[in-house]
Order: sequence, then C-alpha cells, then structure tokens
Amino acid sequence: MKWLVDEVYPEAEVIRVVLDNLHTHTPAAFYKTFSPEEARRLTQKLEFHDTPKHASWLNMVEIEFSILERQCLRRRLPDMAAVEREVQAWAEARNAVQATVDWRFTTSQAREKFHRHYPKVDE
Repeated sequence: MKWLVDEVYPEAEVIRVVLDNLHTHTPAAFYKTFSPEEARRLTQKLEFHDTPKHASWLNMVEIEFSILERQCLRRRLPDMAAVEREVQAWAEARNAVQATVDWRFTTSQAREKFHRHYPKVDE
C-alpha cells in the first residue's frame, strides 16, 4: 500500500482500494506497521471498499482473467510491450462482441443444486 501511495500514484488525491472478504488491509494494520504519522499519511490517501459477501461481479472478474489467460497469455511473449499489445487487442475484441459471462445456472437451478446452503422456508 505504501508503494501504491508513494510510487505508483503519488499525485492522486485518493486511491480507492477494493478488498476481498479477507480484510487484508485495514487502517489499524498501518498503525501496527508504521509510525503513527506515517500510518495517518497513508490512510488519508486510501479509501477502502469491501466486496459484497457473495460478490458475483467479483466472480465475473475472475472468469474474465481466466479467459484472458487461456485465449491470450497461454504462450510465451518476448517482452512486456508485446504482453500489453496482446492484452489490449484481446480486450478490444472482447468489448467489440460485447462478451458476457454465461452463467450455467438459473437462480432456481442453483437453489435446487445447493439446497443445503439455503435456509429452509416454512410453507
């Protein structure tokens, strides 16, 4: 996080950090690691956002990264510039066809298959 604040985005007024449910980074963690002054300086630039507990959009991001790896990056590329060109071309092609995630289950199918995870409803 210090690297993000000081080196990657030193001019940013605020850096929005999206966290998964592990809660890896909290303002308290900065105070355990840095002096109070440094911790305050860093936390003033960071804005933490937790993902929802059942974040289907996060699943979609993971699916897209998997597709990117299979369709574009599962080969040797000579340098970082080539990786950037290939990823950009891949993203433009995906956006041009408006590719979306095709969920395999409807909500009712998912409830039937994973019934043990859903609370019982009195009928």
